[in-house]
Amino acid sequence: MATEEAYPVPARSPGRSSAQSHASQQAHQSQGSLVDPYVGHYAARAREMVASEIRALFSVASRPEIVSLAGGMPNLTALPLDAVGEMAGQLVTDRGTVALQYMSAQGDPGLRESICDVMALEGIRAHPDEVVVTVGSQQALDLITRIFVDPGDVVLAEGPSYVGALGTFASFQANVVHVPADDDGLIPEALTETIARLAAGSQRVKFLYTVPSFHNPGGVTLSLERRARVLEICQRAGLLVIEDNPYGLLGFDGEPLRALRADDSHGVVYLGTFSKTIAPGLRVGWAVAPPGIRDKLVLAAEAAVLCHSSLAQLMVREYLASQPWREQIKVFRELYRERRDAMLEALAAAMPAGCRWTRPAGGFYVWLQLPPGLNSKAMLPRAISSRVAYVPGTGFYSDGSGAEHLRLSYCFPEPGRIREGVRRLAEVVDTEIELCTTFGPAPMVERATGAGPVVLTGPAGVDTPQ
Repeated sequence: MATEEAYPVPARSPGRSSAQSHASQQAHQSQGSLVDPYVGHYAARAREMVASEIRALFSVASRPEIVSLAGGMPNLTALPLDAVGEMAGQLVTDRGTVALQYMSAQGDPGLRESICDVMALEGIRAHPDEVVVTVGSQQALDLITRIFVDPGDVVLAEGPSYVGALGTFASFQANVVHVPADDDGLIPEALTETIARLAAGSQRVKFLYTVPSFHNPGGVTLSLERRARVLEICQRAGLLVIEDNPYGLLGFDGEPLRALRADDSHGVVYLGTFSKTIAPGLRVGWAVAPPGIRDKLVLAAEAAVLCHSSLAQLMVREYLASQPWREQIKVFRELYRERRDAMLEALAAAMPAGCRWTRPAGGFYVWLQLPPGLNSKAMLPRAISSRVAYVPGTGFYSDGSGAEHLRLSYCFPEPGRIREGVRRLAEVVDTEIELCTTFGPAPMVERATGAGPVVLTGPAGVDTPQ
């Protein structure tokens, strides 16, 4: 937003010179506003930074009387905290001078070796030199965008897409173009059409950002057949793929799916994190990239933070070396499976006709489509009054569309709380349907070209996981 938009120009008084008017305007700008005296001084990219739909909900959703189906906080009740605490204390006692010291911006070599062992579960063969340790995978995404995106460049992403990624892209003034997805993930034909349309318009597309496994917020998974097609399309177009895979080891059925990076080591940058499989408070993630990109990531990390927490890195390294982490992941999977089942059963039992939802085979989220005419953002205040919280679908689109959808999270609440939350939500939806029938539908934001929601299949009462 330009400064003139932030500060309306006052009408010029009769006989007042242009120079006087300009000086007055500059003085007005320099005074800022009652909210922020520096509002006229920020860089253009900072003006694109706004609070996400989820962050705005935190203060309300954290109230004990509200059942929050909004946030995606991992459930740490199953983590052996006594063993982790003892391990951390011993680490500081034995190796405190290293754990509390500076470290290379690329990350601890021993941790990078362990990360390669973790990724092998998804078919990835990588060398520790290809790994860059980051402050969660969110920083990896920030660094990738920092080194690739100029203002106005295009980033392709599923529609809907992870809200944290959209915030990062906006902060670097990228133009996000959504590619439709359905119950099998990103639609290859839509990807081909979108790339061709943008190329015809001479728009620079820097990369495709995708969450292929147990998508946030969609809950869907890119099928194996489509994974090969998406890679082929991007290879043919010379388009880099950013594979964000925080939930890949948290599937409920069978072995982990083969990662995109496992089949293309040159055209895919893989982002991973221990926030979902150990604990988010450690803030340890990573990127695996070809040598040229890796070098730029290390330089960007040095410029941003100099180095990451040595203590956190060595804690994760020690955890992977001394704790039964594979068994612990199985415990997390069963915990989330139980909560997923509770949510799907509750939705099938309580939701009115016309609602549709995805049936995740892993991860944290269900993506729900409301009956025609309902608006999830307009409905949210009434839901909060009914003591249940969710995230409106508008937060997962760069253009503000998606009002007919909402995201539900089952990872944190107990199964009984999930059922009660869904019951309350169903009552709110019933009320909204009555209001819509009486007064007409709430206004929807028209979707921009290239954007599209997850296309849901199956009747509301079907709750068999994919």
